[in-house]
Amino acid sequence: MGSIGGDGMSVVGVVAIGRNEGERLKRCLESAKNSTDRVVYVDSGSTDGSVAFAQSIGVEVVDLDTSIPFTAARARNEGIARLAERWGDVDAVHVIDGDCTFADGWIEAAARFLDEHPKAAVVCGRRRERFPESSVYNRLCDLEWDTPIGEAKSCGGDALFRLQAFNEAGGYRSSLIAGEEPELCVRIRAHGWTVHRLDHEMTLHDAAMTRFIQFWQRAKRAGHAYAEGAALHGDGPDRHGVKQTRSSIVWGVVFPIIAIAAAWWTFGLSVIALLGLYALQGWRIRSMAMRRGRSKRDARTLALFTMLAKPAQAAGVLLYWRRRLLKQQPTLIEYKGAGSGNG
Repeated sequence: MGSIGGDGMSVVGVVAIGRNEGERLKRCLESAKNSTDRVVYVDSGSTDGSVAFAQSIGVEVVDLDTSIPFTAARARNEGIARLAERWGDVDAVHVIDGDCTFADGWIEAAARFLDEHPKAAVVCGRRRERFPESSVYNRLCDLEWDTPIGEAKSCGGDALFRLQAFNEAGGYRSSLIAGEEPELCVRIRAHGWTVHRLDHEMTLHDAAMTRFIQFWQRAKRAGHAYAEGAALHGDGPDRHGVKQTRSSIVWGVVFPIIAIAAAWWTFGLSVIALLGLYALQGWRIRSMAMRRGRSKRDARTLALFTMLAKPAQAAGVLLYWRRRLLKQQPTLIEYKGAGSGNG
């Protein structure tokens, strides 16, 4: 399969990252090869034959140095560097997690959009969950990724980047353990570029979330990303991560502490009031979701788990602050073990 780039269209390469993704990685790389022969796979210590498979179908492989702490941001940076070194004609790179597959025609549509919009730096589409009905947590992922069409502030882990804009912004911040895409998009937009989400199927993802602890860890990781994003760019025009960090702390720490501290002289009424406050906020979230076209079922699910996530997100915020104060090296907060980046 040749690369996309005929008739003046941007030449596109793909960088996939993963670790022990097995059959999911095979599907990922094969779907990438259907659109371009410029494919790089970045492996972080797989023991399941992932590297051998990638090489067998003509994919360039980068073996990460496991003596250096792993982050998805670092893996993507190294993969993009290898892509540019191996194929100097590449204009744009599509990053993808190893547990995802491309939708038919997506890369062509995204590349065409870049070509037609000179200031567009990042293009993403609709990421869907492969098995949304296998668990409520998978369903939540599918709902979370259904974001508005049009110009956006950021993308997720799967997106097409114009290499010129990517390089101008300095690439991913390799030290981030989560939230690397929104942080990069802040810097890309600061250089005058734009980010867009198209009304087009992009990738199919396999979250494999079946337990509450996985949901908790994922929410905790989000809280860590909010706090670090706010520390890096909270003073900027976007106030990046500030609102989310504040919400996590208020609902996950401040209100519960006040309710528990007041419980002894309110005869427990403060705790009941807290539960009522959570229910009221949940009702507000449900109403907003329904106004945006969600079904009653999906709106209830979003409301319930948005509130359940607050304590976990607060834990992530506090973990970031503790690590920063103690000058500790951040480590990954994984929700499904050895994965591609835990998108």
